Amino acid sequence: MALTEEEKRRIAIERTAELRGRIAPYLKASEEIETGFKLAERFARRKEELKKFFGAGEEEWNDWHWQIRNRISDVETLAELVNLTPQEADEVARVGARYRWAISPYYASLMDPDNPRCPIRLRAVPSINEITDVYGVPDPMAEEYTSPAPRITRRYPDRLIINVTNQCGMFCRHCQRRRNIGEVDQPARDEEIQAALDYIRANPEIRDVLITGGDPFTLEDDKIDWILTELDSMPHVEIKRIGSATPVTLPQRITQRLCDMLGRHLPLYLNAHFNHPKEVTPAAQEACLRLARAGVGLGNQAVLLRGINNDPYVMKKLNHELLRIMVRPYYIFHAKSVQGTTHFVTTVQDGLEIMENLRGYTSGLAIPWYIINAPEGHGKTPIVPQYLISMGRDYVLIRNWEGKVFKYPNGYVQP
Repeated sequence: MALTEEEKRRIAIERTAELRGRIAPYLKASEEIETGFKLAERFARRKEELKKFFGAGEEEWNDWHWQIRNRISDVETLAELVNLTPQEADEVARVGARYRWAISPYYASLMDPDNPRCPIRLRAVPSINEITDVYGVPDPMAEEYTSPAPRITRRYPDRLIINVTNQCGMFCRHCQRRRNIGEVDQPARDEEIQAALDYIRANPEIRDVLITGGDPFTLEDDKIDWILTELDSMPHVEIKRIGSATPVTLPQRITQRLCDMLGRHLPLYLNAHFNHPKEVTPAAQEACLRLARAGVGLGNQAVLLRGINNDPYVMKKLNHELLRIMVRPYYIFHAKSVQGTTHFVTTVQDGLEIMENLRGYTSGLAIPWYIINAPEGHGKTPIVPQYLISMGRDYVLIRNWEGKVFKYPNGYVQP
């Protein structure tokens, strides 16, 4: 017997109440999660404090060259800007003797000066764990064995990486290429880049080129323009990508001049490196919208980091904040076992729990792939919760996001 409209509406209302109950824990937790927009006024005050400390005006603050020149890289300056205990100051100095570190004034303005567990501080300030690490290896991706030409890393049939510099606006403490950072900023020589371009030109199966580093946007506009122009001249290169953390750590770099130049090289995609909702600030929004208006496709590659974002609600909030600024969550990478960084490595269960709390609980646009990089450069491996329970000739058993199990036809036999 068919249901009446009133009965159908009652079922829908009951289902709505059930769905509201499922989202309630996140909504409650979300109120306590710090974001760059919630903290915008605090960040603005900190910006003024740092400008006064550096004796800088607004024009200098907004100059990315000034930001690079004034990166914080000594304990004495850091201690003027955040409260360090004598032990913490000593540990930063000890780590700095082995591993380079530097923080842009802008990114420093996002740090909580009183909270050593602030996710911005954890990502930027050296930890004693870096020199007590006994598990990590310098190059877990075996990039040195997947480089058929200068500055090239190739792991896949139709795409590759050009590494154009070791310089960054801020050196992330979990960096996978910290072995390349050294103590001096060293962009690739023109002849090295030319050799990489020559390799791409000679291999017509390459349709996708990722320009990375370091951070490519620490190069001058003209150098970036040259590389992109050379790639545009190769008919087989269909798309270009740039990996850059500057929208996160140095949004002043995303100038209108840069964006006008990038807009001449479409199709072009940029993957940023936001890892916590605190990093999604009005300044980051301005930078990302400027790139989007130029026609650059924007994605984000987060890294799952212990103590920073290995929480389902924090990661969901990050993805929601990113979509607000036109950035599509693309990957969540499981942290690699790089020497000096294994204190950030989480369990795989952490990543799966995050994915379980995204699928069905939020829009598909806010759901990235959770990726483990197979050892020794054997490629990205998606890790997903088990939704396919069993498969028979005539039907499969599937589990949906709520844990309900359904029998589903495995094709249909025509009569």
